[in-house]
Amino acid sequence: MSDIAKLETELLGAVEGAADEAALEAVRISALGKSGSVSALLKTLGAMTPDERKSKGPAINGLKDKVTQAIAARKDALANA
Repeated sequence: MSDIAKLETELLGAVEGAADEAALEAVRISALGKSGSVSALLKTLGAMTPDERKSKGPAINGLKDKVTQAIAARKDALANA
């Protein structure tokens, strides 16, 4: 399992496990905040070779999108509960 896939599993599990909006916000910050895990991966794209960027760029951006969508869905679920 790649690091990106492992991180995705961990983050999506944390989003689903968030009991309230404050916990969900903490997960969002740890993943997508200025020094979050996904943000750190995005920062590495500039140092990659063009070939690495072609292979890893879509995976990293896909991870960001999945986490963002999961957070939004969980936020809606918590608001409706």
